[in-house]
Amino acid sequence: MITFIKGKLVQKSPTEVVLDVNGIGYLLFISLHTYTALPQEGTLISLHTHLHIKEDSHTLYGFFHTSERAIFKLLISVSGIGTATARTMLSSLSPSEIQQAIVSSDVPVIQSVKGIGLKTAQRLVIELKDKVLKITDLPTLDTDTLNVTSNSIQDEVYNEASLALEALGFMPKSITKVLKQILKQVSSDISTEELIKLALKKI
Repeated sequence: MITFIKGKLVQKSPTEVVLDVNGIGYLLFISLHTYTALPQEGTLISLHTHLHIKEDSHTLYGFFHTSERAIFKLLISVSGIGTATARTMLSSLSPSEIQQAIVSSDVPVIQSVKGIGLKTAQRLVIELKDKVLKITDLPTLDTDTLNVTSNSIQDEVYNEASLALEALGFMPKSITKVLKQILKQVSSDISTEELIKLALKKI
């Protein structure tokens, strides 16, 4: 089992990174939560990993913090939640927000994530409530906030957000519609990760 990878951050996007480890490039899929914690390209970093094995593929997922990986592994242990949905959850909500929602049985918050219905959200709470309390390095309250207000956005941020949402499995037509709606309400200094978080709540 591969538990972590240490190497130079060659390339990063809101959904994946490439690490150069002694001349070998490793592709790791990441959440928006990990993306926001990454340093600039060219930096030596270490990511905690989860290797997901299927009959036709071996896929590496990378996490900046062990707590996020722990939440990811708990999520995919629940019937009806695959790696794609778990990654979408960790892009829509922070690990501590997921923890709080599960512990407090806040089904509507969990249901707000694209791809999770009522029964799956309820099952997630029932199966994980006790287990999630054992992840001790998660803060008890989340301090992440979105601070967006006004009117336009750079093309680069829009394009990065659009590509990231496509990589998460959303249809281009829906992405365009939602991003255009958001862009009418936000300021020009909104970041890519903030835009994606807002889009994931509406798409």
